[in-house]
Amino acid sequence: MNDKIKMKLNNLTISSGVYVMKDSGGAVIYVGKAKNLKNRVSQYFNPSIKLPKVQSMVEHIDDFDYYITLSEQDAFALENNLIKKYQPFYNILLKDSKTFAYIKLNTNDEYPYFEVTRKLKKDGKYFGPYITGVSAYDVLNILNMAYPIRKCKGRLKVGRKRPCLYNSLGICDAPCMGNNSKAKYLQTLQGAIEFLKGNDNKTEEILTQKMKSYAELENFEKALEMRDYLKIVQKLKDRVVANIPKCISFDAFAYVSDGQRGAVCVLTIRNGKILGIEDFSVNDGSLSEIETLQEFILAYYDNKKLPQEVLTNLQIGDENFLNYLTFLKNTTVKIVCPKISIKKDVVKMAEENAREHLYKRVSEDKLKFKRTLGALIGLKDTLLLNGIPKRIECYDVSHIGGTNTVASMVVFENGEASKKQYRKFKIKSFEGIDDFASLKEVLQRRVNEYIKAEDESFSKKPNLIVIDGGKGQIAGALDVLKNSELKDVMIIGIAKKYEELFLVDKKDPVILKRSSEELKLLERIRDEAHKFAITFHRSLRTKNEFKDPLENISGIGKVKIRELYLQFKTIENIKKASVKELQLVKTINKNNAQDIFNYLHKGEQ
Repeated sequence: MNDKIKMKLNNLTISSGVYVMKDSGGAVIYVGKAKNLKNRVSQYFNPSIKLPKVQSMVEHIDDFDYYITLSEQDAFALENNLIKKYQPFYNILLKDSKTFAYIKLNTNDEYPYFEVTRKLKKDGKYFGPYITGVSAYDVLNILNMAYPIRKCKGRLKVGRKRPCLYNSLGICDAPCMGNNSKAKYLQTLQGAIEFLKGNDNKTEEILTQKMKSYAELENFEKALEMRDYLKIVQKLKDRVVANIPKCISFDAFAYVSDGQRGAVCVLTIRNGKILGIEDFSVNDGSLSEIETLQEFILAYYDNKKLPQEVLTNLQIGDENFLNYLTFLKNTTVKIVCPKISIKKDVVKMAEENAREHLYKRVSEDKLKFKRTLGALIGLKDTLLLNGIPKRIECYDVSHIGGTNTVASMVVFENGEASKKQYRKFKIKSFEGIDDFASLKEVLQRRVNEYIKAEDESFSKKPNLIVIDGGKGQIAGALDVLKNSELKDVMIIGIAKKYEELFLVDKKDPVILKRSSEELKLLERIRDEAHKFAITFHRSLRTKNEFKDPLENISGIGKVKIRELYLQFKTIENIKKASVKELQLVKTINKNNAQDIFNYLHKGEQ
């Protein structure tokens, strides 16, 4: 514990609030809340024996900040916002969590219709979520096939003279033409709603009849399509949980831990059916089991609709948590830890799935840790960095014979590729072959973009920059960055032949073991940058191969080129034309004609 931390601990308040732990590089590694800031934060630094997961985090704490809140509910809100902002490694992060699909009934329209959506708003009725095994689009296709409700989106205008194709296919009654009364349309719609609520029999009868009809007409392709839809309906029927009423919907959460890592299983029950079983590995941080589950639930429902009830395998009685979740989702939340009945059996099933996932993923998590955070810790120690290089950028240049020279920037965050932050560059300052000049141009543009802070990726500061090359490339890169806003970012080069690392302040290269995870990570980053640059270069080259030569002439755009080909038919005929003949073409003035003639006869005597 350093002097800076000791002084802050002495000055801590006993109020409720949020604390932010930082590593030696200033990166936020954990965000937590506390009823009593002094007691909670001090626990991290006392000499008591700690769980390995807590000790691992404490070893990386170099500083902390804290914020006082007026209530524990305010602390929940602030903690949640800070976790979203910083995405600390030791907090629970559902990075691979998806925004699941729902089927939305647009009830605001006079003639309601269905569509698939992943965004929940207060403009309709939602069914789902649809997670595993059966997609929302499968269910929507069944609705469209079984019930002739409208498929077009937007507000319906009755009075069209001709129906759309769906009416000709027999899967829409064309309410836009006023063929049927609104009451009949709503009656048909109710049948579709009953299917979505779990009443499958009527829909199954309709699809079976359609399958038989298509088979009798020897339209076997459509008959097979109906058979496939019937299989999906059967899947939905098979997911019924014994003894759960069809009107009941809830999510069941179970958290288990081995003291170092944890797992959560979520069972999604809608209308008495299991729609999905999801397993998550979680970083426990320094939280208790109940606090970990609470934080997980907050993260899980960040972009999902709350069901009627939430079941858990741990008793959650924190009123502040319940109040905050109610405030966050604007709906009353009922969280129960069942002790009897079928709900207890469902939670037990979730717990068994979570335990199986935990033991199955232990070895996978260890391997992932070695390849990502473990490798980053190794790089920090090898390169003597101030903190873990959470964000690494790598640059590579690509060209063939000096044409279409391009460069790539790839980004790895927390040891994993962040492809949405990759960026590509066309070299603009010169033509020809000069990898050093190309790299310097790219890095200068990177600095300029960092200053402007307009781009999501460019506005972030890297902890480490990797260059594909040796001493020369390093010197060129350093020349650009030394007086810039990125001057304190370490630059290293990695040479392909012997995979040597070149550092700015070391005369001799650093040789890492071929089997080391640090070297493997750098190789992945370097190879990814090379592949990204090559792909961009090939796309440009292909584009230029199909580019009309006239497009290279200043002032000659697509309209003028089209008029030239309408007049002369081929590029050979355009080349044969005199300046005066070119001027006769619509939109081509005297200067245009002269430029075209000069360009096509360039190099001729």
